[in-house]
Amino acid sequence: MYAVVRTGGKQYRVSTGEKLRIEKLTAAVGSELVLDEVLLVGDGQALKVGTPVVKGASVKAKIVAHGLGDKVMIFKLRRRKNSKRLRGHRQAYTEIEVTGIAGA
Repeated sequence: MYAVVRTGGKQYRVSTGEKLRIEKLTAAVGSELVLDEVLLVGDGQALKVGTPVVKGASVKAKIVAHGLGDKVMIFKLRRRKNSKRLRGHRQAYTEIEVTGIAGA
């Protein structure tokens, strides 16, 4: 069984036991999380598509860790103006493990 959930402005295809990195959440490590914006639920043959969400469907997950992603370097150069700028950015994330999918 799998589901497509929306969190942090992005959509993720998840299945039970899978670990994934989503946008940072404020919950503590080890706490349970319920994602209720489920857009699609499938089990191989049957497919339930929401308009926009599937009513009664939810995905349960456990927060494994918080962290920072790889550094992305931003370099801006204005040629012939003696102007350049170098900045770095590390995006914060929350790693979760999906423990169950409840599809209505």
